[in-house]
Amino acid sequence: MAEFDDIIHQPLRLKIMAALNSLPVTAAGLEFSRLKKLTGATDGNLGAHIETLAKAGYVSVEKAFVGKKPQTTVTATGAGRGAFARHVATLQEIISGKQG
Repeated sequence: MAEFDDIIHQPLRLKIMAALNSLPVTAAGLEFSRLKKLTGATDGNLGAHIETLAKAGYVSVEKAFVGKKPQTTVTATGAGRGAFARHVATLQEIISGKQG
């Protein structure tokens, strides 16, 4: 049986990765405020989990200004998409009862 990815397995990080992986590979990612709304997380909690995912190489973070307002966009990397796919496959093995 495949192993859980300890980084992705945490519930909020799983939500973040699910949201990002629902986008096409060519998409620009999701703005911080949109991720916050989708996950129900606080600013600080979401920021800390995004940082963990970024350190693992699973997401990239781009900070810019739109007018005078800061805007943070988070995008799943190729490594992050692969890790998420493996994690989901492990969950599917458990659900289907096919774990070794």
